[in-house]
Amino acid sequence: MKHLVIVDGHHLLYRAYWAIPRTMKTSKGEQVNTTFGLASMLLQILRTEEPDSLLFCFDADEKTFRHLEYEDYKGGRAETPDDFYPQVPRALELVDAFGIKSVSGNLMEADDYACTYARRAEEAGDRVTIVTGDRDLFQLASESIRVSIPHKGYQMPEYMGPAEILKKYGVTPAQIPAYKGLVGDHSDNLAGVKGIGPKAAEALLQEYGTLEKIYDNLLSIKGSRRALLEAGKEQAFFCQRMAVLKCDIPLSVPMQELQFLDVDTDAVHSFFAKLEFTFVLKRFNALLETPFGQAHFRKGKDAVLTHVSGLAATALRSKAIQESTQLSLL
Repeated sequence: MKHLVIVDGHHLLYRAYWAIPRTMKTSKGEQVNTTFGLASMLLQILRTEEPDSLLFCFDADEKTFRHLEYEDYKGGRAETPDDFYPQVPRALELVDAFGIKSVSGNLMEADDYACTYARRAEEAGDRVTIVTGDRDLFQLASESIRVSIPHKGYQMPEYMGPAEILKKYGVTPAQIPAYKGLVGDHSDNLAGVKGIGPKAAEALLQEYGTLEKIYDNLLSIKGSRRALLEAGKEQAFFCQRMAVLKCDIPLSVPMQELQFLDVDTDAVHSFFAKLEFTFVLKRFNALLETPFGQAHFRKGKDAVLTHVSGLAATALRSKAIQESTQLSLL
């Protein structure tokens, strides 16, 4: 059974941006805290998950089909700081250096791409790990698909399958859209049913199973809860519809091209050297010595820092201790 790892790219980028001090810069003054954090987490993902295939899904800087239906979708979120966006091209360059495919855009969200590729892999008999902090993706969890929430970078991933989701939220993966229809989702600016909280939603879904059956049996629901549901019916079904992921997007990158194999180490060494990631480079070289590294990477000539010599190399190597302390912040 092959293992596909799907990474929610923007989740890791934001996590890295806020975790690593923004004062982290190269000797030329380029801010690299986001790219550094992403590089560190990627190495840990590779070491922990040992994927056969790998895909990054990104949210494009454009409206999605959900915005076309609801203009204020995701409205109210705090503005992203200006120094985040200039680092995104570097992050994409990092992904390319590892030979990893990425997808985004075409009116779709990263979640919709993750759903499509995860379901395709599941149909092929593969197992899937989705690395994200987005609970919307819980609806995909199955015997072969799990969601992994990063903690401490990726040193302590929290794996969420059907049993873990049921234990923590009281609902099944298939009930996640209905759950969000009832309680809403503040991060997506979806109100849900006013007055219905997580415990009430959990109880309703455990008794009736689906949002449709809740409303089919509305007369059997007593007191104020029925009044709240009656008043919020339109909003409940709207929020449920917005929460359902699209799993049938045409594949912009064929499944066979997601294979993580024969990766050129020279490209990775060159990238890390250019951004002066001394400690991360050492961790990468250590990964190359593992059975996974030996099976998936093609060793080149650059086994140490390249494009750096003399006093500059000495100065960069002295940064290794400083860089290593940043990793505990992820």
